[in-house]
Amino acid sequence: MKKYLIFIFCTLFACFAYADDTKAIGKDTSSVIELNTQGFKMRLTSPEQTIADATKALDIATKIGYKRGMAESNRVIGVGYYYMDQSVKAIHNYLTALNYFIELKDLAGEGRVYNNIGNLYRNTDYDLSLEFLNKTLVILKKLNDKPITAGVYNNIGTVYYHKNSFYQALNYYNKSYDLFTELKDSVNIVQLMENKGVIYFNLHQYDKAETLLLKANKEARQLDLNETVASIDLTLAELYTAQNRFVDAEKIIEEGVVFAGMIKSDKIKSDFEYTSYQMELKRKNYEKALGYLRHIYAQDSVTFKQGTSVQIKMMEEQVKQQARQKENEILVQRQDNDRIRFWAVAVVAGLLLMLVGLLISNVKRKAKTNEQLTELNAEVSRQKDNLDRINHHLEEIIDERTKDLQIKNKKLSEYSSYLSHQIRGPIATLKGLMNLEKEGLVDQPECIKMMNKCVGEIDNKIIEMSDMLHDPVKTSL
Repeated sequence: MKKYLIFIFCTLFACFAYADDTKAIGKDTSSVIELNTQGFKMRLTSPEQTIADATKALDIATKIGYKRGMAESNRVIGVGYYYMDQSVKAIHNYLTALNYFIELKDLAGEGRVYNNIGNLYRNTDYDLSLEFLNKTLVILKKLNDKPITAGVYNNIGTVYYHKNSFYQALNYYNKSYDLFTELKDSVNIVQLMENKGVIYFNLHQYDKAETLLLKANKEARQLDLNETVASIDLTLAELYTAQNRFVDAEKIIEEGVVFAGMIKSDKIKSDFEYTSYQMELKRKNYEKALGYLRHIYAQDSVTFKQGTSVQIKMMEEQVKQQARQKENEILVQRQDNDRIRFWAVAVVAGLLLMLVGLLISNVKRKAKTNEQLTELNAEVSRQKDNLDRINHHLEEIIDERTKDLQIKNKKLSEYSSYLSHQIRGPIATLKGLMNLEKEGLVDQPECIKMMNKCVGEIDNKIIEMSDMLHDPVKTSL
């Protein structure tokens, strides 16, 4: 009787302890959600803060085993890296988040990640971008999620803008704008005004473009959207240059460079330099234009190398993530086996308790009970041996598939590095020199020397590409 009372007391104590732990976990879960929400809101103002907040959330979620929080934290970290132009880190976090959401069977989470990945590729690989964005739309039809739908429409519009399908882009932007207006999402409304202004600028409807862009600029400042302000200033500078409003263009460029520095975006700074080159060329300040052009050429050479490297690493990351996904599937299977073992052990423990009770009431059955326990332990050992053999076989399968993926990854790396624009920098320089030569304001021998240098660089790149495409032995430039 005394033993039974002790057992009941321990059980009640464990229940109270579990209740306290549940309260603590609930509090930590709320912290994870709050940090992720806070970080996501900072993406247009301070992407570094976005990464910092989401990383804290990830640490807490990992500590308490909150997988949904781990998934969303990885996604928000990826968003932060996207706005810092660090595509390789962004794709790594996106794919990690995607694996968690798939494991949790969270369609809404999958849709958000597919949208993020499509957005990541929208400036570099239009077909791949549309593939991911359309995956998102398929999921959204099941969920009727208006906020994500509005974001996807915006991203699809941007893809069509880059494909120079301006009216098609405007159609998607209008759909997105209507949904965000209905949702009263001021941040995304500002971005849609900017996007529509860019379209009208490309359609040479300058009055509409300027009205939208100035309104978007004003509201973006009020919301502290530094990245959006810099982007709007870039389009306004191009618009003022097209209208020969050079004083306005200079002011807006100066402002935009400041905001680009605040968000630490080298890409936007480079875009402002190119806009300055176009402005000085149109003003016939050829000396300044040539200076900008030389700097742009040097930057483009570095950017091309970095861009090619980023594309290769992104492809490598996708292949690695596929391998990790296979490993996760095997890990899930192992966890299922562990759960089976756990319940088997729990059943054995229950039987042992029953046997102890029987021993207290009937000493004569002791021998028979011990024999049963021995048989059960032997069966558990055999099951453990069988599971060990199965796990060993699964590890061999993982090794074989990993080797196969590494071979495929190497082949992908050989061909993906040639998908970018190999000779953009030299051609841009050559066109600039040709413009200066037409005006007759550049020293002809120096111009011919620089043009020969550009032609030589183009010729060398073409020869290198030809050698690589016809020599399967080579693996990289």
